Amino acid sequence: MPVTFKINFLASKKLLLALLLTIAGAEAGAQAVDTTLLTQGRYFTEAEGKAALDKFASTYSDRKSWEKRAARIQKGIVEGARLHQLPMNTPLNPIIHSKKTHDGYTVENVAFESFPGFFVTGNLYRPTQKLDSYAAILSPHGHGKDPRFSAYVQERSATLARMGAIVFAYDMVGNGDAQQTSHKHPLALQLQTHNSQRAVDFLLSLPQVDKNRIGVTGESGGGTQTFVLTAIDKRIAVSVPVVMVSAFHFGGCVCESGMPIHKSKDHQTSNVEIAALAAPRPMLLISDGKDWTKNTPEVEYPYIKNVYSLYNKAENVENHHLPTEGHDYGPNKRKAAYFFLAKQLNLALENIINDEGEIDESFVKIAQPEDLQVFNAQHPRPAHAVMGDEAVTKLVASYAKGKKRKK
Repeated sequence: MPVTFKINFLASKKLLLALLLTIAGAEAGAQAVDTTLLTQGRYFTEAEGKAALDKFASTYSDRKSWEKRAARIQKGIVEGARLHQLPMNTPLNPIIHSKKTHDGYTVENVAFESFPGFFVTGNLYRPTQKLDSYAAILSPHGHGKDPRFSAYVQERSATLARMGAIVFAYDMVGNGDAQQTSHKHPLALQLQTHNSQRAVDFLLSLPQVDKNRIGVTGESGGGTQTFVLTAIDKRIAVSVPVVMVSAFHFGGCVCESGMPIHKSKDHQTSNVEIAALAAPRPMLLISDGKDWTKNTPEVEYPYIKNVYSLYNKAENVENHHLPTEGHDYGPNKRKAAYFFLAKQLNLALENIINDEGEIDESFVKIAQPEDLQVFNAQHPRPAHAVMGDEAVTKLVASYAKGKKRKK
């Protein structure tokens, strides 16, 4: 009896998910999501994930044949996440306020429109050091309770700013100030990926940002945002996905795998190959021994390095593995990222080195959430912001039905 109940319960869950996705697809003016094409969570066993990579590798033998496969994978992301339905040429209309100056960096509270009526929210960290030009880095976060306000996101963003980069730390949908829709919205993957591309637009709109020095780094769900954005947007020059690139795990949240970006009627891939689309641009994979990146040195990294070797750029991809650590963006992972990003984006590592020659983040002032919030009594959310899952779905539908995406 308990076994029968479990089977029925799981079937009911799948049926409910399929129904929700079907409704969302219909509302979006597009085909309903085919749930048979979704590859979610631990879709493969570890052995199956490795075997899948071996199978994928058999489909190409040189740069030309890899680039043919890479183009299909990229197309699968754009079509699977329905990114072509949302416009890329709408005004950002940025809101920037509450500037605070600290030791070597400033922080401002920021919002801009990803598309009319839908806002990206975050904090902009800038160096106080005056330079002729600045690198710029996107800092997406993983899952948790409003992680943009957490100490670790503030520490890495402020530290990178003191090194000479303009850093934008921004909310996942349904987190922090981004409360126009829930995080479990069936179109979360579409919304977040579009937000990331518009965040690149925002950074490039700032004075003195060097368009050739744009980076991105995030952990867990933010790691997924990192390698998906890098895969589809050539403006990203350097990427550091943290504790996420796995041959057998596809991300357990709808914001990572709730839309069919890994599989279609005529292709299948995994996050390893999506990450490999960064080639030959510099990328650092940061992995650990206590989550689904535990095999990175033996499985994922060699596969991606082989892709880089097709461009004669194997030296551009690195792996920093921490076998005794777990799933986070902790101090040792941040340290590895700082060294790599300093090298690749020409940042001043010496600005964060103490007298003992060690990385020192103690200068960072950890702000309270209320000090980092974009929308509050003094700065209310704009009245034309579309609120609620249903309203956001209908807004996306208005573009899916008649408006074309432009770059």
